[in-house]
Amino acid sequence: MIPTLTALIALVAGAWGWDLAVNGAGSGSVPWVVYEQGLYLSGLLAIALMSLAMVMATRPPGVERLLGGMDRAYRLHKWAGILAAGFASLHWLLEMSDDVIEKWYGEAGRGADDNVSGVLDTLRDAGEELGEFAIYLVLAMIILALWKRFPYKFWRHIHRAMPVLYLMLAFHAAVLAPTAYWSEPAGLLLAVALSAGTVAAVWSLAGRIGRGRQARGIVTAVSSPAAEVTEVVCRLDGNWRGHQAGQFAFVTFNRIEGAHPFTIASADQGDRSVGFQIKALGDYTRELSRRIAVGQAVTVEGPYGRFELARQDRKARQIWVAGGIGITPFLAWLDALRASPAAAPLADLHYCTRAGADDPFVGRLETLCQDLPSVTLHVHDTARHGALTAERLATLHDCRQRAEVWFCGPRAFAEQLRSGLARAWRGRLRFHQEAFDMR
Repeated sequence: MIPTLTALIALVAGAWGWDLAVNGAGSGSVPWVVYEQGLYLSGLLAIALMSLAMVMATRPPGVERLLGGMDRAYRLHKWAGILAAGFASLHWLLEMSDDVIEKWYGEAGRGADDNVSGVLDTLRDAGEELGEFAIYLVLAMIILALWKRFPYKFWRHIHRAMPVLYLMLAFHAAVLAPTAYWSEPAGLLLAVALSAGTVAAVWSLAGRIGRGRQARGIVTAVSSPAAEVTEVVCRLDGNWRGHQAGQFAFVTFNRIEGAHPFTIASADQGDRSVGFQIKALGDYTRELSRRIAVGQAVTVEGPYGRFELARQDRKARQIWVAGGIGITPFLAWLDALRASPAAAPLADLHYCTRAGADDPFVGRLETLCQDLPSVTLHVHDTARHGALTAERLATLHDCRQRAEVWFCGPRAFAEQLRSGLARAWRGRLRFHQEAFDMR
């Protein structure tokens, strides 16, 4: 994510710098030159980053392979949007500062505006008004996205307005860009960004995101193996392409509520049947067992994700760590490995649960591992023995041996393990994690 954002910012700054070097900074006084060039650079950065965020929102084909997972694509979408809002705010503040500069330094040193036709002048006035209005709304939406207590069901509907706001800002950028830009690298970059972002926005407004990867079906079973867990099994139609153990999908049980990402907790048996273990983490998932019933229609989009057995390093010791409902991808792994136990890697599965004696997943894990002698199950009961730490995990394994950790669970737990295990293994360990944080 960071290299991609850094590269884009550097590309935009380079195109702006090229235009500055070729055409000069202008003939105005220094304050007005800084004001004008600051407007250009901040505007270019804002619209380029917002275009990237818009494209990432459409879940384009191949992005997972390029970035290493859909979770990384969504993090890129999120931070591109945040940075875009930051540069848009700077752009707006600079625009508002012209009265201050005029008061202190006068208007004599201000550069002349482009000499444009009456039609374009009218469009520029409209673009300026639309851009200012859209910036206010974009900033409000970024704040709501970062405010985790704001209900997802409301945020999701508000977020649907983002493509409209993008088109308003794209119009603002297109009509207010200096006419000389369109024959320079900055103009070419702007044209590419606006074209890609506009296509993505229209695609989103048309409801086409993920449409080619959707399958319809019905719910065939609903149960509650634990107090806060709902197990749902669905049978899908012929549009389902199958999945790899460990992947996830966007599942829609109710069109008003919309799609939610859930890990597929079962292996692909070739019968287009998929199972989900859904933990009560919010209002929607808490009420899910009472909202759905056998025979109900369901739409599943996917599969997505790179948390796959096939990506394991067979030469490294496998350490699998699950926290709570993070056990779901490993359930799918074990289910898939039962078809060919001899192909199962030498692995240690660490399952962290609050109450091991009452956890229904413990019995299921024990049953699955009985058929897989190369997989050793470790159940860590946090109520009795405290939370699993990186130091404790390191004592259970040979840190001199190259290892690969696959983790699924709470983010804070992952960060604690990642940093601690990196110190213990000293460069001989790889840490894999998918973070299903879609806002």
